[in-house]
Amino acid sequence: MGRLDNKVAVITGGAKGIGQAIAIAFAKEGATVIAADMGDLEYTEKNVFGYKLNVTDVPGVQMFYDDVVAKYGKVDILVNNAGITRDAMTRKMTDDQWNAVIDVNLKGVFNMTRLFGPLMETNQYGSIINISSVVGLFGNIGQANYAATKAGVIGLTMTWAKEFARKGANVRVNAIAPGYIMTDILKTVPQELLDSFAKMTMLGRLGQPEEIADAAVFLASKESSYITGQTLNVNGGMRL
Repeated sequence: MGRLDNKVAVITGGAKGIGQAIAIAFAKEGATVIAADMGDLEYTEKNVFGYKLNVTDVPGVQMFYDDVVAKYGKVDILVNNAGITRDAMTRKMTDDQWNAVIDVNLKGVFNMTRLFGPLMETNQYGSIINISSVVGLFGNIGQANYAATKAGVIGLTMTWAKEFARKGANVRVNAIAPGYIMTDILKTVPQELLDSFAKMTMLGRLGQPEEIADAAVFLASKESSYITGQTLNVNGGMRL
């Protein structure tokens, strides 16, 4: 028996990295997974289904929601993982850089949850997991736009934990704040810089996408049935 048997899960940003790792982990635990992304989605797992989606496209998100509900009748788990970076020092940051990150990382989370959250409330059950970041908690030089969105995601998490459960529905909303995780973005970073990142952690190493996926499985399963409105830091004990 898997921990997510008979559950339907939607994951944004599912083409690679953390989103892909979560989709695979959920599938192994028995869930039917709809992995949404603008990029190509390639999975060998028979219970993972890809869907091309831009979370900033409001009509597109509505169409996606309608298609999923028509096919599956419910969604038990929503993972808001889609995110981008457009880094620059504040004095050099352009409107396009600011707006692009706000649109995907914050508005995209809102676009998804304002549809799937009420559905879960109606169905009296659900787990929403928002992927934040250590940068949302501590900030980072050159990432004012990214930090603002990831801090905003934590605010949304606490708000939605109150909203969707206020009438007694068993809908939980939590966030995960990853530290430095070895995704494709970090694979392009020089090794000496990666080593410096690792030294910032108590465990002396960078994280793997699968370690974030393990945390997501926990928050999606009944093992976390009394946890809501929380941010789980998965960062190896970062010292910023």
